[in-house]
Amino acid sequence: MSHTPPLDAAAPDSPVVLDVWCDLQCPDCHTALTDLAALRARYGDRLDVRLRHFPLEKNAHAYDAAQAAEEAFEQGRGWEYVTALLARTQELGSRGKPVLIEVAGELGLDTEEFDTALIDGRHMLIVDADQAEGKAIKAKGTPTYEIGGQLLDGSKDQSGLRERIEEIADGLLAGQRA
Repeated sequence: MSHTPPLDAAAPDSPVVLDVWCDLQCPDCHTALTDLAALRARYGDRLDVRLRHFPLEKNAHAYDAAQAAEEAFEQGRGWEYVTALLARTQELGSRGKPVLIEVAGELGLDTEEFDTALIDGRHMLIVDADQAEGKAIKAKGTPTYEIGGQLLDGSKDQSGLRERIEEIADGLLAGQRA
């Protein structure tokens, strides 16, 4: 879920918000990281990229992975964790929960707290809320992007999506200056 405070959309210096619905066991979401890095490089703090969880039923460990990512955000290394975990989607699919804990350890996070968070389900409400919102906006797969009220589905084909996001972001940012 978003890990930045809500901003007044009317404020002239507010960043443009890009919500990214993601399944952390999805290879296409790993591929999308390249576009997200390029967008961050281009826009810096003018673009607020927010991870939104959309674990797909077909991916047995995606729900736990989403909870683990929330714990990583809680411990201050969320995007690093997401990036590291998405690089290991195949391994996550075959080995499950141990991969979640290993990635946390490799990043120097508190692995005992990770294990406890997965057992007690403290982040389930965040994951469930994201998933419900994703369904409400009619996200069908991952990655799915929402920017400026427009939904962009990258679950089948990601070609041209970064350019479309840039076009929308540029328009929104230009509107702030007008």
